[in-house]
Amino acid sequence: MPAYVEQTSGAEVLRPHAEHAFAAELAALAAQDDRPRPDRWKLSPWAVATYLLGGTLPDGTVITPKYVGPRRIVEVAVTTLATDRALLLLGLPGTAKTWVSEHLAAAVSGDSTLLVQGTAGTPEEAIRYGWNYAQLLAHGPGRDALVPSPVMRGMAEGMTVRVEELTRIPADVQDTLITILSEKTLPIPELGEEVQAVRGFNLIATANDRDRGVNDLSSALRRRFNTVVLPLPESAEAEIGIVTRRVDQIGRSLDLPSAPDGTDEIRRVVTVFRELRDGLTGDGRTKVKSPSGTLSTAEAISVVTGGLALSAHFGDGVLRPGDVAAGVLGAVVRDPGTDRVVWQEYLETVVRERDGWQDFYRACQEVSA
Repeated sequence: MPAYVEQTSGAEVLRPHAEHAFAAELAALAAQDDRPRPDRWKLSPWAVATYLLGGTLPDGTVITPKYVGPRRIVEVAVTTLATDRALLLLGLPGTAKTWVSEHLAAAVSGDSTLLVQGTAGTPEEAIRYGWNYAQLLAHGPGRDALVPSPVMRGMAEGMTVRVEELTRIPADVQDTLITILSEKTLPIPELGEEVQAVRGFNLIATANDRDRGVNDLSSALRRRFNTVVLPLPESAEAEIGIVTRRVDQIGRSLDLPSAPDGTDEIRRVVTVFRELRDGLTGDGRTKVKSPSGTLSTAEAISVVTGGLALSAHFGDGVLRPGDVAAGVLGAVVRDPGTDRVVWQEYLETVVRERDGWQDFYRACQEVSA
């Protein structure tokens, strides 16, 4: 399918890839982008940054922000992809690393699907290549029997490749990237050949801070990356805006009705998560214990989306405390032994005494019982 073309009306996928979901914005940017573009890039670096951060084009087209955070972070990430160094997006779980990598690939290459998902069982073939064993047995080693990995395809076609959760991949498999990133070459010793990367190829990897020590990157591999750390939202208002926007997008994709009166509950969920995450109430007066979970922005989005579904299907369509209470409990209490104590103490010392939070307090006590 050509880049930036809307999917056909019959293909109603649950979650379109970024290049399809935002095809109109990408096409508008491409039409008005008169700045220099690196080889095989669909947009200039300036337009890629505008796509991620949002803005208004000269013809009045509004580009919605995909990432809310420091502009310099996005500029450094985009600039890295225009060089010969790979990009590593590092941060706590839920800091939009995967979201940013998908949108970067969509804007740069028009295709975000060249993806290697890192797990403890990711084999070397997922990064290098595999074999069609029926072809191999019938005809022996040859190009027809070779199954290219997303990385090999990206090298051959000059595309952006994504590697998710790099530090979850076993160390010996990680290191297959060293030659690819340093020499821009992928040897195929079985055929006595190699694939050389063409201009436009680069790689975006993601890793989270909580995975340090799982499969740490070797110093040789780490040198091949320019690391950009994605922080948590600086302010409560910024986080509320992110949650509101994403919940609206997800709700529309699921045909859930909008919740015009849900702002109070979104603010409450974000406030609870931030205070427990920071170990301090928003006014700075009361220290609280932090649970074992990360309580990220992504988890807040999940809680509010679940609450919206509850209110739509089993309520009156208005997002209320009872719709989000169970989701908040599930996000906070990951370890029933210790986290439940932390949660109950927070409810009694903070939530119970807060003006206007009595309905939320009662709903949380009900699901916590």
